[in-house]
Amino acid sequence: MEKRPFVTKEQIEEIVKTYPTPFHLYDEKRLRENCERIKRAFAWNPGYREFFAVKACPNPSIMAILKDYGFGCDCASRAELTFAKAMDLPGDKIMFTSNVTPASEFQYAAKIGAIINFDDISHIDFCEKAIGKLPETVSVRYNPGGSFTINTAIMDNPGEAKYGFTTEQMFEGMRLLKEKGVKHCGIHAFLASNTVTNDYYPTLAGELFELAVKLRDETGMDIPFVNLSGGVGIAYRPDQTPNDIEIIGAKVHEVYDRIFGPAGMTNVAIYTEMGRFVTGPYDLLIGQVLHIKHTHKEFVGLDACCVDLMRPAMYGAYHHVTVLGKEDEPCDHKYDITGSLCESNDRFAIDRMLPGIEVGDYIAIHDAGAHGHSMGSNYNGKLRHAELLLKEDGSVVQIRRAETLADYFKTLDDTEFYKKLDLE
Repeated sequence: MEKRPFVTKEQIEEIVKTYPTPFHLYDEKRLRENCERIKRAFAWNPGYREFFAVKACPNPSIMAILKDYGFGCDCASRAELTFAKAMDLPGDKIMFTSNVTPASEFQYAAKIGAIINFDDISHIDFCEKAIGKLPETVSVRYNPGGSFTINTAIMDNPGEAKYGFTTEQMFEGMRLLKEKGVKHCGIHAFLASNTVTNDYYPTLAGELFELAVKLRDETGMDIPFVNLSGGVGIAYRPDQTPNDIEIIGAKVHEVYDRIFGPAGMTNVAIYTEMGRFVTGPYDLLIGQVLHIKHTHKEFVGLDACCVDLMRPAMYGAYHHVTVLGKEDEPCDHKYDITGSLCESNDRFAIDRMLPGIEVGDYIAIHDAGAHGHSMGSNYNGKLRHAELLLKEDGSVVQIRRAETLADYFKTLDDTEFYKKLDLE
């Protein structure tokens, strides 16, 4: 798959007249097209709902687009719950999937009517003490342990993860919830991350649908939904074949009919909690080349650094790089693309073959729309940069301004030190 940016060098040269680099630039047109594909892929299930994983891209302008397609929010903290409520989402469109949860967060989730998704069986009593009577509808998170495989290939190791109930605890937990007055309990599982295969959701669905039938039969609990969570990945590398969400939806449909049909459970809703697949491919981190260093290697230094996109530094993750205006030139130079952080792993690309680069060139780093800006930090005194939206009509609007020095020091504003700061 050829990866080409959705903007040209000429467009960026116009944008920087108003918004200096670095910045994240989202593509509204392609994002909307993707939302429509997701809706269409699961339209066979009347109760289907996507709960967008807020942690991937917590920007209200992006969420407003997703709301147009009926998406809700998957939240993991008080701040994310507050975000979802401020988006005017009803409680049944807010999933609260947290772990090591403070009582105050269960209280707030209950206050706004969010669906509480329990991560551990001990949290049932803990939550009840925090909020009083449990809601009539909740959810529980499942972890079967061991390894999760597709066609004998190990995709991930749930047994090493800190999340979820064991198989035995699922049955025990359902009975306990029923005793406490819960009438409806969905089930949820996240067993592999960033999968690039059309078989992940269908394989997971098979496990969860069979479990749902057993839970209903053995505990008498009503199972109103099965939440396939996230894990559907994107093709970060040009040699990968992207997931096809319509094929994925059709395969889940086949499994649904095969398992739920004979069990008389064809009213069960399918929920998903995708983040990366929804927004990931529709954002470019745009930076400009400040310096080129010729030492033991060829280092290209950008005005962006890993606080703008942590994945390469944290995980060694691959993000494709384009030198804008040189898309069709031969990639015959080997570079490390770096930022200015005082950390040796502050590199967006290592030994990457690219066209010849000059100071002043604009660099586009692809697929930064999930866990990009949201994972940023102020380490080394770095300030997080702006988020921009390329509208369908070709105009550009700022949807989050860049941080300032005043922002960085704001939490010290009640000290004598703050008064001494030169914030000009």
